[in-house]
Amino acid sequence: MKTSLVLTVIGDDRPGIVEQLSDPIVATGANWEESRMARLAGKFAGLLRVSVDSDRAEALTAALASMSSGGLTVVVEGSTDTQPQTFRTLSLELLGNDHPGIVRDLSRVLAHQGVNIEELETETMSAPMSGDTLFRARATLRIPATTTIDRVRDALEKVAGELMVDVALDEAAPLVNE
Repeated sequence: MKTSLVLTVIGDDRPGIVEQLSDPIVATGANWEESRMARLAGKFAGLLRVSVDSDRAEALTAALASMSSGGLTVVVEGSTDTQPQTFRTLSLELLGNDHPGIVRDLSRVLAHQGVNIEELETETMSAPMSGDTLFRARATLRIPATTTIDRVRDALEKVAGELMVDVALDEAAPLVNE
């Protein structure tokens, strides 16, 4: 029987980190399923999911934990089964002048609507003409089947007005059972 492990990894960025991570994964017969990795402020930050035979999960966890002596911090969590749910997937884009509190206010509105943020990517950049700092967010959202897209859109438009940002919300996929 297979189990999924979710890993978070952080350390000073340098060549070879991904290879270093993949060695114990392959050595235990595990499979690298999905990941998100980035260099942020000179640090390597990664999030990944691996599947491994249940009887080898402990050995893999121990091998990954031993990487802390090599300058990486690796946290391993076993996944938990959740009850199947029906949901919609939406894609969100936000753009506006940067200021503190945008992510907090946006995420608060989504949480109150029962919306889960599946993926979130943010960045700041210079505005082409003025040079002002802009904040951009792209997110994949999961909304329950019982929540209407219009209700989520209305709540987002209200907070967008308060934050003085532009928000676009599109249905990314049809109703899905998981």
